[in-house]
Amino acid sequence: MRDKRGRVSSACKTLSMAAILAAASLFPVSIGASTIDVPVSARLLSSFEVGTSEKRFGKLEFVGGMVMSAPEKLFGAISSIRFRPNGEDFNAVLDTGHWLTGRVTRDAVGALSGLAEVRITPMLDMSGREPPRKMEMDAEGLALRDGKVLVSYEQRHRIDIYPDPGFATSKPLDRLPHLIPNNELRHNGGMEALAVSPADSPLAGALVVVAEKSIDTDGNLLAAILEGPLKGTFAVTHHPSFDVTDGAFLPNGDLLLLERRFNFAEGVGMRIRRIRGADIRPGAVVDGEILMEAGMAYQIDNMEGMDVVKGPDGSTRLIIVSDDNHSFLQRNLMLEFKLVE
Repeated sequence: MRDKRGRVSSACKTLSMAAILAAASLFPVSIGASTIDVPVSARLLSSFEVGTSEKRFGKLEFVGGMVMSAPEKLFGAISSIRFRPNGEDFNAVLDTGHWLTGRVTRDAVGALSGLAEVRITPMLDMSGREPPRKMEMDAEGLALRDGKVLVSYEQRHRIDIYPDPGFATSKPLDRLPHLIPNNELRHNGGMEALAVSPADSPLAGALVVVAEKSIDTDGNLLAAILEGPLKGTFAVTHHPSFDVTDGAFLPNGDLLLLERRFNFAEGVGMRIRRIRGADIRPGAVVDGEILMEAGMAYQIDNMEGMDVVKGPDGSTRLIIVSDDNHSFLQRNLMLEFKLVE
């Protein structure tokens, strides 16, 4: 049984996290002027649940993780991450309006061991300039497809299209209609998850977007299939304690949603929900199985980004990253799990 001092400590930690999350949008980090090479240190995590060596959590198996740190103040605030086909090189967006690129390294058994070749570059707007205010470039979702990088933004709700390669130094080529009216998207709870469905799935390679907190009149999260024969809007059942922070498709066409919980009663949490690809269609309200859920007794923080990759052993893996809000009270985490069917 937790003693009184432990309850007070936990309450203080929850209150501190609330203050950090609330202040993050009020005090943005200033945008840099050029590409920065960033040396990143990693402290490896051998367990996911604090104090145990358990590896299996729901339908996921913990492979490994790391706490990342860097002397560069812009490092952190990761909103979404996408890996290249080799499963090592990655692109990420920061909600401060920056690109983060690099490569993960692995140890002899294939577990995460560090980051290399990390660079941070300011994102450019339609005029080819670096906007002076964070709210103009509040990047949240990221997708890679067919020589293009697509980024969803909140506050100034839109999906911009950048060339690939060359995205880091280019202004957007175009803007993709997102089907959800901007007046229905919350100022700081808009299009959070942006994912490309597999070409051979029911959605035939279409882009899908899911809102973080924006809901319809029935209380369900707004979502849309942005193109293809099933183009149209749908909704995702909203469980009040959790908000969507990212999404990625499995090879079979099912959609995984990363969800974050934060409230004073329950504290910080994360979970992963699996939506059947065949259920995603215009007019549908979809829900799915919870693959894993974790709270404050686990190695989590403000979990914001997730991608599905093929592991060195051929297994399907999930890599999840946190947004530290550039706070010394939070951590930049990268966690890896193997999907166990």
